[in-house]
Order: sequence, then C-alpha cells, then structure tokens
Amino acid sequence: MSAPHGKAASPFRQPKAVWAVAFACVISFMGIGLVDPILPALAENLDATPSQVSLLFSSYLIVTAVAMLFVGWVSSRIGAKRTLVTGLAVIVVFAALAGATDSINSIVGFRAGWGLGNALFIATSLAVIVASASGGFSGAIILYETALGLGIAVGPLLGGELGGISWRGPFFGVAALMAVALIATLAFVPDLPRAKKVTSPLAPLKALRHRGLLTMGIMALLYNWGFFTMLGYAPYPMELDAHELGLVFTAWGLLVAAFSVFFAPRLQARWGTAPVLYANLLGLGIVMAVIAAGVADPTTVIVAVVVSGAFIGINNTLTTQAVMLVSPVERPVASSAYGFLRFIGGGLAPYVAGKLADATDLSVPFYLGAATFLLAIPVLASGHRLLRRAETDTGEGEPVPPTLTPVGTPAPTDAPPVVVAVGAHPEAAAVVEAAARLARDTGSPLEVVHVRQTAVVEEQAADTETEAEAKAAVIAHLDRLGGLGVAATG
Repeated sequence: MSAPHGKAASPFRQPKAVWAVAFACVISFMGIGLVDPILPALAENLDATPSQVSLLFSSYLIVTAVAMLFVGWVSSRIGAKRTLVTGLAVIVVFAALAGATDSINSIVGFRAGWGLGNALFIATSLAVIVASASGGFSGAIILYETALGLGIAVGPLLGGELGGISWRGPFFGVAALMAVALIATLAFVPDLPRAKKVTSPLAPLKALRHRGLLTMGIMALLYNWGFFTMLGYAPYPMELDAHELGLVFTAWGLLVAAFSVFFAPRLQARWGTAPVLYANLLGLGIVMAVIAAGVADPTTVIVAVVVSGAFIGINNTLTTQAVMLVSPVERPVASSAYGFLRFIGGGLAPYVAGKLADATDLSVPFYLGAATFLLAIPVLASGHRLLRRAETDTGEGEPVPPTLTPVGTPAPTDAPPVVVAVGAHPEAAAVVEAAARLARDTGSPLEVVHVRQTAVVEEQAADTETEAEAKAAVIAHLDRLGGLGVAATG
C-alpha cells in the first residue's frame, strides 16, 4: 500500500542511482557560471572581441531553448534513462571539443552542442531523481535543490581555479566530471518505464496560447535578458584575472542559492508572489542601472554584481512558482513552454549587448538590461488578476481539467456520494477511513480519488509517481475498506 510511508527518511540516505544523477546535476548547473571567469582570457588569447565571446552564451542558451520543446517528446519515446545518458554523452563530447579548439567560432559552435546535451539532461534529471529516490519525493526535491545550489555556487569557483591554469581548463574539467557522471549513471540508474502517453513536440507551443502562461513567459524572457546581459558582460569592467573573477561570482552564486532556497519562500508566504516579484524586479533594475552608471569603476561593478545574487535567487524561485500557479496545462508541458521563452531571452541578450557595446560603449547594454527588468513589471501586472486568483485559489480563471482513471465498479444507487481525495502521504489511510465512516453513517456510496502530485524546482516539473503506482494506491484503499465492510469505488 503506497499511502502510509511511516517515519520520514533522511533526504541524504538515497540509492546510488540518485547520487549518480545528483552529482551530474551539480556539474550541469555549473555550466553557465563556469565560463564567466574565463571570458576576458578567451577574448585576449583568441583575439576575439567581447561581442564574439558573448556568443558562447547565445549559442548555448538558444539551442537549449529550442531543444526544450522536443525533449519531452524524446523522453516519452526512448525513456528517461536513455535521454539522460544521451544528454550526458553529448555534453562530454562537446565540452572536450570546446577545450581542444583554437577558434572562438568553433567554441561557439561546440557550446551550441553542449546546450543540446544540457537540455536533454536537465529536462529529465528531476524526473529520474524523483523516480529513484527513497523516503518520498520531498527528500528527492531537497537533494535536487542542494545540487542546484552547489552547482551555481561552485561553478564560478572551479572555473576560476581551472581558468587560472588555462582558459581550456574549465572545458576539459566539465568533460572529465561529466564522463564520471555518465559512467555512474550507466552503472547505477535502472531502466525506467516509458510514458504511456507520447508527448507532442508542439504541446509547449500550443500551451502558450493561454494568457497566463504567455504573460509569465514574456516576463521571464525580459528578466533573463537583463540577467544574462549582466552575466555575459560584467566580467570585463571588473578588470580581474580568472581566479579573482571566480571568487566574485562564487560570492554571487552563494547569494543566489541562499535566497532561492531559504528567503524566497518566506517572503512569498509573508507578502504573496506578485508583490515580491514587483519589488524584486525593481531592485534588479536599480542594481543594473548602478552597474551601467559605474561601469568605469571596477569596485562598483563588483559590489553590484554580488548584491544582484540576492534578487536573482528570489526571482528564479518565484517566477517558476508564478508560472505553475497560472498554467492551465500539465506542469511538465508548462515547464517546457516557460523554459523555451526563458532561455530565448537569455540567448538573445548577450548577442544584442555585444552589438550595442561595439556601436556605443559598455554602459549601454547595462542600461538596456535595467530597462528590461523594469519593463517586466508592467508585463507581470497585466497578469496580476490571474496570478492573484490562482494564488488565493478562488477557482476563477482557466480551469485545469483533471484526468480520471476509474477503479472498481460503482454501486447501483442514486444517493450522492461522499468523495475523499488524498495523495501519497502518511495520513492518507486515516483520511479515507474517516470518509468511510461518514459514508456509512449517511448511507452514501464512497468514492476514493488519488491525487498525483507534481514536483517543481526551477523551470523543471516532474510527476512524483507513475499512473500504475497511483492505481495501486487506490486499489489498496479499496481492499482495506472492503475488509471493513465498506463498499467503495475509486
């Protein structure tokens, strides 16, 4: 019986399969921050302009964005483990090729291949961890968030240390670590059942027809435009070497991780999602304007970038929550649609910033980034009612149609049923038995509904149990009720 789980297990006592994927997650989440400390070194050693080097972000993120539309379809056809392994293998190959080349254009191309592997990996890693974890999905989420925080914080530090040896170091370092993760995944992660329903690659694009999801997606696009403008161009006016840049962005990453995990949920509970996002976007706009105005002063830029980590951590968490709150489609589809728009904004920003910097001066891209943060506020405000309704659970707005799979034969009666809805949690059996007593006392039939939960971290969403597991939980409830002499269906 799946409902009662007994004493909660430690989130860090997990099978080897979970640790293998969690290790790969840490390395994957290093992917963006890892190259920040070596951007000036790349420009100097390869005789490239900052705008050319910025294409490392653009190619990586645009390919990731487009691939996000298809990874659900790929995973539903070949299975989560094969998708995961394919993504890891692609990252290993293209990261190594990027380290072996002497051309900035080749590195940009290989980063695009890296982006494809990253999309395949991140879209399935959460689902694999949830499916393989022991002690319930809450422990899996804690482990996934820990891996996310470590990757964000350690990526710049490792990039700075390896970049201090050679600009090739971070690329070869990722290739080696991901190769270890690939071997561990092949050895320890079991084959997982394929989805019964094949996801259409057009489903995420069709989902954007819904106003709430489109509004939040555009807001995320504008936010990421400003974010990746800062990430791609802030290293240049700092005038630091690779090691020093690594330390700066490690401090930034620690604030991102801390405010994402610890502070964002508290602020959301105290003030609500929308008000915190309004204030946060305003704060980011001010910080970016400070960078633009003080671009000639390295200390100003360094302090502003580190401080921005707090705002970015809050925004990353609450933007995802806002998307999932207003979305009227399945959450994995919503996360793919949101990820597409989010990464498109991040991919276009460095390219446009480079062109602006070449045509004007280095402050202009930062002023544009500040403007995109501020423009995201009225975009978010246009969907304020949808978000507020979803957050207060008024039942208004676009309905989310449930998918119901009948279990058992309904009793031949005209009496209205007592309906009890439970999930896979320790109190499920007690709740169902209380509903059974009510049904018996009122002479009503009993219907047991099992609610399948969805885990959401950053832009990723994954079902916490399969349809077969949910059906088995309902059957267990019905068998137990039958033993108590209570007729029920589910």
